[in-house]
Amino acid sequence: MKKKMVLCTQLPAKRMEELEKECDITIAGELKHGKGNVTEEMVCEECKGYELVVLGDENAGADTLNKWIESGMKFIGVAKGTPVTVDNEVLKAAGIPLSYTPGRNRVAVAEFNIGLMIAVARKLTLSATGLQKGEHLGEPMADIYNVPDVKNVIWGPLDENHPYTDYGIGFELYGKKLGIAGYGAIGREVAVRAKAFGMEILAYDPFVAKEKIEADGAIAVDLDTMLKESDMISIHLPVIEATKNSVNKDWFSKMKPTAILINTARAAVIDQKDFVEALQSGQIAGAAIDVYWKEPVPANHPLLSMRNVVCTPHMAGLTTDVDNWSGEMMAQEVLAYLNGDERKYIWKR
Repeated sequence: MKKKMVLCTQLPAKRMEELEKECDITIAGELKHGKGNVTEEMVCEECKGYELVVLGDENAGADTLNKWIESGMKFIGVAKGTPVTVDNEVLKAAGIPLSYTPGRNRVAVAEFNIGLMIAVARKLTLSATGLQKGEHLGEPMADIYNVPDVKNVIWGPLDENHPYTDYGIGFELYGKKLGIAGYGAIGREVAVRAKAFGMEILAYDPFVAKEKIEADGAIAVDLDTMLKESDMISIHLPVIEATKNSVNKDWFSKMKPTAILINTARAAVIDQKDFVEALQSGQIAGAAIDVYWKEPVPANHPLLSMRNVVCTPHMAGLTTDVDNWSGEMMAQEVLAYLNGDERKYIWKR
């Protein structure tokens, strides 16, 4: 007899074929209704009565989980790198392990992270936006293809109206020190890529062995050393009680005044008020931010108007490839459960 499974997130077609041999699969949640179109109440009802529940971004609090457990749920998976949308304390009390997909978007975030580092270091968004707004442009031409034969084409004289004067001149990543706060799957991917740019990597993570960090060519350091010596600091911390608002005025007071902060993790690890004040006062030189304390970010948020800050709308973890990586990992977890094998990706917190 086939087992009953409810699926709220995409799995690879080949894996679906394997699972359909063992399970009667019902589509629900965001996979059925679309991103952002479901409430916990809807998901609670749609996923009740299934032995296997596989979620994506859907929320499942204590009441929801207890209803599922009472109706026969024995397996639950969340296709997220940090499954904080599910109350794991309820699952632990019931003896039900929570499968998740750690590092599913580690490459996506790491590549985006490097892009932010370059963008803020070289004034890319500031200057690109300036040109689109009409700043520092030449007079319109009747025929843009009729140009003089000039061997050394330059952007006019270096005066007070020059882009270099207005936007500032950036710096190279090569030879700079990058602090990695949190040497998990994403932090490591950023470190490896930054190393290829010729950066020196100072990694702070008290939960990762020094040997593992240094095997990648990084240097394991304490927090104060990372803060004092880094030219850029990239945040890769999970949101737990110990990390909430931990990136605060104490951090900023120890950083170089020329240092840049990058955050593609979660905004809750940064004390918002301290961060804004550090940027406004020049205590730190700038930042590149992909995540916010409230999303969409409020239109009047001061970060949006700061010329020393690059802002993007929470895009780092999303590519056309991520769902495939995440789906493959979750499918492996489901198949392991069905076959009675040990599962690889169990959330321990």
